[in-house]
Amino acid sequence: MKSYTQRLRTYYRIFYWIFIFLLTAVLLHFILPGEPIFKFEYQKGAPWKHENLMAPFDFAIMKTDAEIEAEKEELTKNLAPFFRLDTQIFRTQADLFRQEFYSLFDSTGYTDRHIYNRFYTALKLIYANGILQSAPENYESLDGKKEIARLTGNVSTKINTGDVFSEKSAYNYLSEVKIRLNSQYPAYNGKLTAIDLSKYLKANLKYDAETTQKQVDEVEAGISKTRGVVQAGERIILNGELVDAEKFNILESLKTTYEKKRGEGVNKYMITAGKLMLIAIFLLVFFIFLFYYRRDILNQLRRLTFLLLLTVTMVFLSVFANSYNGIHIYIVPIAILPIVVRTFFDSRTAIFTLIISVLIVGLYAPNSFEYVLIQTLGGVIAVFSLAKMHRRVHLVLASLWVLLTYVAAYAAINTIREGSILNIDYRMLQWFAYNCILINLAYPLIYIFEKLFGFISDVTLIEISDTNQPLLRKLAEEAPGTFQHSIQIANLAEEVILKIGGNPFLVRAGALYHDIGKIAKADYFTENQFGIKNPHDRLGFEQSAEIIISHVKSGIKLAKKNKLPESIIEFIATHHGTSKAKYFYLKQKQDYPEKTVDENKFIYPGPLPRTKEAAVVMLIDGIEAASRSMEDKNADNLWELVNRMVDQKVSERQLDQSDLTFRDINTIKKILHTKLLNIYHVRIAYPSEVKKD
Repeated sequence: MKSYTQRLRTYYRIFYWIFIFLLTAVLLHFILPGEPIFKFEYQKGAPWKHENLMAPFDFAIMKTDAEIEAEKEELTKNLAPFFRLDTQIFRTQADLFRQEFYSLFDSTGYTDRHIYNRFYTALKLIYANGILQSAPENYESLDGKKEIARLTGNVSTKINTGDVFSEKSAYNYLSEVKIRLNSQYPAYNGKLTAIDLSKYLKANLKYDAETTQKQVDEVEAGISKTRGVVQAGERIILNGELVDAEKFNILESLKTTYEKKRGEGVNKYMITAGKLMLIAIFLLVFFIFLFYYRRDILNQLRRLTFLLLLTVTMVFLSVFANSYNGIHIYIVPIAILPIVVRTFFDSRTAIFTLIISVLIVGLYAPNSFEYVLIQTLGGVIAVFSLAKMHRRVHLVLASLWVLLTYVAAYAAINTIREGSILNIDYRMLQWFAYNCILINLAYPLIYIFEKLFGFISDVTLIEISDTNQPLLRKLAEEAPGTFQHSIQIANLAEEVILKIGGNPFLVRAGALYHDIGKIAKADYFTENQFGIKNPHDRLGFEQSAEIIISHVKSGIKLAKKNKLPESIIEFIATHHGTSKAKYFYLKQKQDYPEKTVDENKFIYPGPLPRTKEAAVVMLIDGIEAASRSMEDKNADNLWELVNRMVDQKVSERQLDQSDLTFRDINTIKKILHTKLLNIYHVRIAYPSEVKKD
């Protein structure tokens, strides 16, 4: 029956592998573009490594961005900006001036009318030319401009900027008129002084940004994006010839035209077949890597699903960004992929997953070689710089290292191409900066993935290892002896894992919680029996064994109630494996030799530990408890105890499903022996001094 169940599980696992990898292939097929890819790879400043290239069809040579920008600047620098003239302001201000003027002057007198006409004519001239709120040189739109386009209704009139008034220059102009009238008519000096000229001056020209921009857009739209044509059959470049700036521009023009024409007259079924074949190769390589180096990920379907789903998501985001106008592909923080994978798995898996994802995206990314190189370097640096991620600042520092790597790699590649660092497109730096800002999203994403997939990060392990956590506080209060025992196990296990390799945060957390099931019946465990009678004295051996063994199930139930991660629950379930409660088992055989002992009543339910960390806790748990009951804790006795108990676990096959090697086991023995000597302060016995007669 057991063999049949194992075979069924194996078949189910194989079926799931086929299903999930096929699903991944289908998703990638629909995500990746279905048009032909330009088959030539080239770099500016490098030799042409392909065969002699002739133009396959007629195509226009595209102007470079720098050429187009220079042409735009040349055409727009002499465009007159539009300013709208408000004619109503003059009428309002002229009426106000007439009313106030004739309140001071005689409207019937010849001289009075002459003075009025002089002021009115000056006002009319000022408002006709136009008044700006401040001097023309203060307007950014007038910088370097000799003319403005003055809009009156729908009629535009060009006028020199020197003829336009500001409120200040208009006031000065009217003041000069006033001074001349004072000189001509000294008898009117008092009345003229009473006129406040500033009241009648108000800006009537307003910059029309919309009309100005329309004019600029029309001019820019008329700029040709091409210069010259390459005829079909014309030689473009020879094998070994250097790809200089001009050749590079022609090749870019050919590529652009090809991408616009791609799909015309091609066999789309063959393209689909080729794309599926390539996807299959990538996924097969990925499967082989997992099969040989991370079989545990393949065997835990939840982890495999997460890994493939994360890869597909990053490929989708990259392809989407590449196809969306106005967004550069480098804005996608693909370094998040190895950061997340390293957090939940290991560095090797993170880097391999990164390489697979980047190669898939690189097929369709612009400047494929540059993209693959920069993203691979950035992702690898992200993994190496995050040897630990216990605080938010670690991720921030990692993102800065990635930014530095991007900039350095991009600068190096483009310096090789251009022959000068001054020709680098510095606009790319903003995309690198956006990318590295988005890398910090890894922190909340890790928390979300923990909840969705049941993973656990170092940050969470540190949080739940805090002895002020409610469950650990309850253990300390209700089972203080067990609590001290758990802390001792945690310290020893952490020391061992640091030497043999593994996650010290996981082993510490698992050790602290492995005995929480003893809270339910703390008095039945010797470490908590302070000054009380042993309750097992009034129980049968089978009943006592049942209570002792039940702390495993009680611990699992309590852990699930408090929503502890599955990886911590594993320590609770496996720290006794399928061993026996030996004391009560042997006492039952000794006191009742005539009875047949039902061994199943004395065996822990298991399962066996599957991880190195859980196996270490199992070993240390029994050794630490046994060492406390020793009367003579000398070096030889402790070494004999460690050897005997570890070898016993090995002989009972309790470590068969773990990752421990014989080398690890020997290292564990030595570390435990040394640490137990330190704990019990065992010193070397000095020989007594022999007195001479």
